[in-house]
Amino acid sequence: MPIKNILFLALLLATRPALADIRDQRAGIQAAFDAAERGQLDAAQAARYADHPLYPWLRATVLRKKLDVLTPAQVQDVLDRDGDQPAARWLREAWLGLLAKRQDWSSFRAAYRGSDDKSLRCADLAARLATSSTDARWVGDAQSLWLTATSLPDTCNAPFSRLSALGKLDDGLRWQRIDLAAAAGQTSVMRAVAKSLPASEAALAMAYANFIDAPTDTVPAGWPTTARSRNVVATALARLAKRDPDRATALVAKQAPTLGLDEAQRGKVLYEAALWTVASYLPASAERLNAVPAAAYDEKLHEWRVREAISRGDDAAALAGIEKMGDAQRNDSRWQYFEARLRERLGQTDAARALYQKAAASASFHGWLAADRLKQAYALCSLEPPTDVALRKRVAGDPGIQRALELFAIERPALAAREWGSALKSMSDDERRLAVRRAIDEGWYDRAVFAMNSTPEDLRYYTLRFPLHHEADIRAQSRVNGLDPAWVAGQTRAESAFMPRARSSADARGLMQLLPGTGALTAQRIGQPWAGGDSLYEPTTNITLGTAYMRQMLDRFSGFPYLAIAAYNAGPLPVQRWMQARPQLEPDFFVESIPYKETREYVARVLAFSVVYDWRLNGTAASLSDRLVGRLAEDPRQRRPFACPIPTAITTNGP
Repeated sequence: MPIKNILFLALLLATRPALADIRDQRAGIQAAFDAAERGQLDAAQAARYADHPLYPWLRATVLRKKLDVLTPAQVQDVLDRDGDQPAARWLREAWLGLLAKRQDWSSFRAAYRGSDDKSLRCADLAARLATSSTDARWVGDAQSLWLTATSLPDTCNAPFSRLSALGKLDDGLRWQRIDLAAAAGQTSVMRAVAKSLPASEAALAMAYANFIDAPTDTVPAGWPTTARSRNVVATALARLAKRDPDRATALVAKQAPTLGLDEAQRGKVLYEAALWTVASYLPASAERLNAVPAAAYDEKLHEWRVREAISRGDDAAALAGIEKMGDAQRNDSRWQYFEARLRERLGQTDAARALYQKAAASASFHGWLAADRLKQAYALCSLEPPTDVALRKRVAGDPGIQRALELFAIERPALAAREWGSALKSMSDDERRLAVRRAIDEGWYDRAVFAMNSTPEDLRYYTLRFPLHHEADIRAQSRVNGLDPAWVAGQTRAESAFMPRARSSADARGLMQLLPGTGALTAQRIGQPWAGGDSLYEPTTNITLGTAYMRQMLDRFSGFPYLAIAAYNAGPLPVQRWMQARPQLEPDFFVESIPYKETREYVARVLAFSVVYDWRLNGTAASLSDRLVGRLAEDPRQRRPFACPIPTAITTNGP
């Protein structure tokens, strides 16, 4: 055994669970988990931690690593003792997967407790088929699982064969599944199910699948004039519209009379053609939008109709687009603000002011922009978690919260999140907020994001939702790069929620989510030694390089933060294209016209977060309208104070 592994085992064996403070045991329990994950810890060694809160997780880790050599009785004994604890559910998932692979159905049935996982549901059907009669409940469960648009695992083959043999999987059910698969574009499922149909029906189902994959200029001869044929054509052409709007539009006009497509089916195609055209601001955007039947419009297309008119500088058309929105959408602070801006530009001053007043009651990006137009205080009604000592003690002593925090402390974030989610299910809103407070105190900052979205009122707990850490580094590097520290804090919150070990699917790392390549180039540019991609997990390094990159983007885009923020998210080249395409737009209109939904929302989010962090750092905030373009007045009289409006006027669709 390597010396490193021997030292780990020595450390865990030397650490005793009788220590008074659980924090003092972290090195030992972490070493035990490391050893267990390598398969170098047995049950007897793990039992030395039987009194530790994480013992169920440690034991489950040991067992998961050794499942291949354990007997069903050994595993079932642990599952029975631990009941429905998160660690037991985690162990049960792995055990059920192995039992299904072995086709040990009696052991599977003993361990199974229900699941949303379709693979395990298939295995449960197979287990019940093998160990008991196929009663009415089994038939109902099998039929329910059969009616799935997507493919199912091979474990379902035997149960479905039995269902068919019982006469409970007839051609009607087969066609129902083909219809579901067709609507979802799952043509491989359509073809697989079609094989069990009579020859003539199978040929039709195959033809439907082929048409969805590659629509032809005419509807194939011999297709019945049925709702199913019409739905297939509408689905096929709607899918085509996403890659070739011109051809899809031409084909729907040509084929609609053949099968008698109704307005909803035509609208489905024209909707996609319009959406994919306008999202790229192609020349035919307005024409395509006007061709979509009113009944086919949803909130997304209403928004794009307004953005398209904004992009052309057509204030009247943009206003008309907002007026066509439903009441709920139109009364959102975003569209109240833009309706006010458009009416103001069209000379309708009184109507604009009334709309600004409504929007300004919202503690949000657009609400604060509206307050700027009125030159009034920003709406912000902050709440704090309860101070009840008994409640705080109850949350602090909750076993699930304790286990979650300890798992996080020993760098097991996935297991910690499982334990955390389970603990919060039985908590009141106040208890949940106190749990978030406790997590923040322990450095688990992203709980302020993932556990503070259950109620509208959650949005008002600003000190919980906007943790402020590494303040010294943020302030120091902001000075070095001539940046507003509130902006740096807001961008860090948007990127990682202040989690130093954050890592994205694209390999962006650390607090400010830098790609290793970007980090290396930025380090070279500022003359800082580069220690490799893992150095981005070190907070000071990450903030140093992240703020330097922010400065680089700001310089590239003439000192305008709204463009620099967009470039940080989408890259500088797309932003350059958008500027060239729409150079006449003012900053607020430009942000709304950004084609990428993620970037459009990101820019607004970072700027709104910057206002909140300005409040946290200074008690007042620079005008958001000035912040957009990099004007940060030093005169305190030009900064915005915060005030809580009349309670009935408060809206919480903010940052």
